[in-house]
Amino acid sequence: MSQYISRLARHSPSAAARLRRPRRPRRVAMLSVHTSPLHQPGTGDAGGMNVYIVELAQRLAAIDIDVEIFTRATSGGLPPVVELAPGVLVRHVDAGPYEGLAKEDLPAQLCAFTHGVMQAWAGHRPGYYDLVHSHYWLSGHVGWLAAQRWGVPLVHAMHTMAKVKNANLADGDTPEPAARVIGETQIVAAADRLIANTSEEAGELVRHYSADPAKVAVVHPGVNLDRFCPADGRQAARARLGLPQDALIPLFAGRIQPLKAPDVLLRAVAVLLDERPELRSRIVVPIVGGPSGSGLTKPEGLQKLAARLGIADVVRFRPPVGQDQLADWFRAASVLVMPSYSESFGLVAIEAQAAGTPVLAASVGGLPVAVRDGETGFLVGGHDPAAYARVLRRFADDASLADRFGSAAARHAQCFGWDTAAAATADVYLAAAQSHRRRVRSAHG
Repeated sequence: MSQYISRLARHSPSAAARLRRPRRPRRVAMLSVHTSPLHQPGTGDAGGMNVYIVELAQRLAAIDIDVEIFTRATSGGLPPVVELAPGVLVRHVDAGPYEGLAKEDLPAQLCAFTHGVMQAWAGHRPGYYDLVHSHYWLSGHVGWLAAQRWGVPLVHAMHTMAKVKNANLADGDTPEPAARVIGETQIVAAADRLIANTSEEAGELVRHYSADPAKVAVVHPGVNLDRFCPADGRQAARARLGLPQDALIPLFAGRIQPLKAPDVLLRAVAVLLDERPELRSRIVVPIVGGPSGSGLTKPEGLQKLAARLGIADVVRFRPPVGQDQLADWFRAASVLVMPSYSESFGLVAIEAQAAGTPVLAASVGGLPVAVRDGETGFLVGGHDPAAYARVLRRFADDASLADRFGSAAARHAQCFGWDTAAAATADVYLAAAQSHRRRVRSAHG
């Protein structure tokens, strides 16, 4: 082949260059060990990463990159393969008992999961997968082995990092174990390319894990702009959800765990009502989501906190909802509140803004990228409930604030379409293929 290319180069340099150039990967094995893209976000360990994988896979398929997503089977009745969309398959891999395994138990099942991935690969012709894209450190370990075995590049997305989470722990939260730190360090060294959500996350990979800056690419997650849009507005959404038309509605939507800090919102509301008791008759505080992670140790903890703070009458706890109804909750809210201790990006913040709702968020992780402070929402340094209460008071005192900021938020969110994210990811795949090819050539002299 090399002799053919040399001869071709003498007669047609451009044709020879095309042959030398690695083609863009056409079939990707995507790994999501601990959470299935078929699970509803807001339940268990399902959250923004699930949305990310589903939307990215669908948009990659739309530009002719087929995706097969490998995930751990959590029920005995699941079919081995599910077509999520044209060009997107979900493969359920048996690894450990179907139920009762916490995320912390899964490292012990990685050998079984890897075996299942290899079995699926063995049924295909050689070279079937062009690239492995792993999500979160558990998947990264499987991806590392699979990519080596198949002789293809590895692209990895951290989503969250142990060192960053441990540096920003909520009170009473459990630190990430040393084994995860070691595992993440190994994956960073092994990957051909690392995808970071923001420039800050890229810097953290270099700073905390000694990542090669040349291997780190920044790709902002997207938002489904067809689903998350202002639609028929706040009043119609409130009518559908049975919410009062003139209420101040600060919304929390997400997994209920210390990391996400829904307690900060409740404490802020308590401060606000202590200062302004007349607001009690016109404030509703929806908490939409289920206990997750370390929040499972005290699943009723937030309800008990609301009672202790004397605000149980204004708080409405709702279970996780599907994406279409979540969009309605965003539209109905005066403001989405995200007091998180750590967020690699904060996808929910972009979804809410796309629906025309401003965001009040902690100034952590990727949230300063997702939210334009003073224009599409407000960023707060730290987690003092009084600081959040001061911003909520502004929404209470100025009925037009939600609409003005909401209009700017909807315009801002237009920059975050999934088509853009998928195109940028495809570019990362090509760069990884080129890098991998150079590395293989170098290893063989």
